[in-house]
Amino acid sequence: MDENYDVVVAGGGAAGLSAAVTLSRALRSVLVVDAGEPRNSPAGGVHNYLGREGIAPAELLAAGRDEVAGYGGQVVTGTVVSAEREGAAFAVRLADGRTTKARRLLAATGLVDELPGIPGLARRWGSRVLHCPYCHGWEVRGKAIGVLATDGQGVHKALLWRQWSPNTTLFLHTAPALSDDDRKRLGKQGIQVVEGEVTAFEDDGIRLATGELVPCDALAVSPRFTVRSELLSSLGLEPVELEMQGQVLGTYIPAEPTGATSVPGVWVAGNVTDLMATVLPAAAAGQRAGAMINVDLIEEDAR
Repeated sequence: MDENYDVVVAGGGAAGLSAAVTLSRALRSVLVVDAGEPRNSPAGGVHNYLGREGIAPAELLAAGRDEVAGYGGQVVTGTVVSAEREGAAFAVRLADGRTTKARRLLAATGLVDELPGIPGLARRWGSRVLHCPYCHGWEVRGKAIGVLATDGQGVHKALLWRQWSPNTTLFLHTAPALSDDDRKRLGKQGIQVVEGEVTAFEDDGIRLATGELVPCDALAVSPRFTVRSELLSSLGLEPVELEMQGQVLGTYIPAEPTGATSVPGVWVAGNVTDLMATVLPAAAAGQRAGAMINVDLIEEDAR
């Protein structure tokens, strides 16, 4: 690590690395600090990424790091825990005590998926316990898919997953009772409804509180998305809740479409500000933020 950079990027996922490539190609001095804890590490492959379909998450990130280095950027292992304004720059501190300075900061620290507290979910996360049908639906097409209802969106999610398999079951679990209209809609699509609370996801299927075991190959769940915000909180940027159709999905950091935050010189990209972004949109957001940061620096230098 050097003592000063044009830009420090916290987070080395798709958004952070894409921004770093863009900035390095613009002849900026760039440091990427990455903890090595990518959200999608349990997944077998990255999907819907044009030209990179099915690539292993680790392979994609390794290629990104090589690209950053190829243009003169630096990537180090670590976690940025805080930053504070010192004159025209930010003093940046890592968890291991290392420090550096940067004219601009980009937080691409992502989020944490908080799963329902049901035994068996965590160890199957990314393989048989899934969230996004566009990311994993093809891999479980035609199989017995369960949808765990924990809020009022269970019917919508069951209808969505039904696109990938006619053998789709909605487990009501702790969700509100269904209306007659909802039951009719589900029945029209051949979606089975299982009453009662789910107590575990076992090798052979879903265990209910009654002791009954319902065969199930994959279970769709709705995690709570919690932004990694330690760095941003140190700068006065606190996460806010995102609510959709009356349900709180998680927390995020508000920002302009360019990624600029309410704190001058601080930018965000990827899941830290867009909870719904998959890998390709996150990379695109990183590229856009990197370009806008470069423009911001040009304007400052011209004043």
